[in-house]
Amino acid sequence: MKSKSNTILWAIIACLLWSTAYAGIKLGLQFDTPFHFAGARFIIAGLMIIPFAEKPALFIRTVVENWKLVTTITLLQFLGNYALFYKGLTFVPGALGAVIVGSQPLVTAVVASIMIDEDKLSRKKIVTIIFGISGVILISAGRQALKLGTIIELVGVLMILLGNIATATSNVIVSLKGKNINPLVLSSTSMFLGGLILYIISGPIEGHHHGSLPLQYWLSLLWLSFMAATAFSIWFKLLQRPGVKVSELNLWKFIIPVVGAILSWLLIPDEHPEWLTITGMIIITISLIMFYRNTMEVSNKLQKS
Repeated sequence: MKSKSNTILWAIIACLLWSTAYAGIKLGLQFDTPFHFAGARFIIAGLMIIPFAEKPALFIRTVVENWKLVTTITLLQFLGNYALFYKGLTFVPGALGAVIVGSQPLVTAVVASIMIDEDKLSRKKIVTIIFGISGVILISAGRQALKLGTIIELVGVLMILLGNIATATSNVIVSLKGKNINPLVLSSTSMFLGGLILYIISGPIEGHHHGSLPLQYWLSLLWLSFMAATAFSIWFKLLQRPGVKVSELNLWKFIIPVVGAILSWLLIPDEHPEWLTITGMIIITISLIMFYRNTMEVSNKLQKS
């Protein structure tokens, strides 16, 4: 099924999976460095998908025939975005970083409106984005004071924003040029290659890693790998669907900070609910419900006509 409601359901599932990333990364980085951890995560994720993608000969042929697309997505999504994201977060307070990351639906909507004629900013998108970002700010402010005080913090903000732009551009490219490639092949290859590059450069940048690691580290690494493999495969498939608008699909990513905050309360000892956080969650939830109702009303009218 490729109905509007079916697409939204799968988008929500992918976002629910992504929402586990914050707690998982925070647990894993207690024992590892950012690039090394991210590299290992995406190498494993890419390998996880291979058995479900294509037969080996067809897999290789698909990659060779679509090498430009695979290379572009690797550089934008899994190298550029995550390198900038992980490094940028080390320069800014956690709450501020969360707000910038949470602005991704806005960045994607702007990039999509520039690159795709049929995906312009509408009033309902703008309203949803405004409420969504307001909710993200409240969630982040409830977890930690929002501050921007030094030049290095400004550099961190710019790096995370550039990472958002890289992700948005990769989403648009998959939607425009990825119709003829199996999304499992695309996600597997781009994740593996991006992870491999991050893993290799982690040595000279972060130093070499020695010694045993606890079970908690391996559990977080395996879960994050499985989550990435599943969520990105779903997302790439949705971006390839006819009639799916990149900007509208990415609005559902406002779910991520809501569920991410709840999981952090449950899994991380120092995290606990604040009234600002809860207010932000309510605002985001209401805005997404309104957007869903408007979207379904438009879809039903088109079907009747």
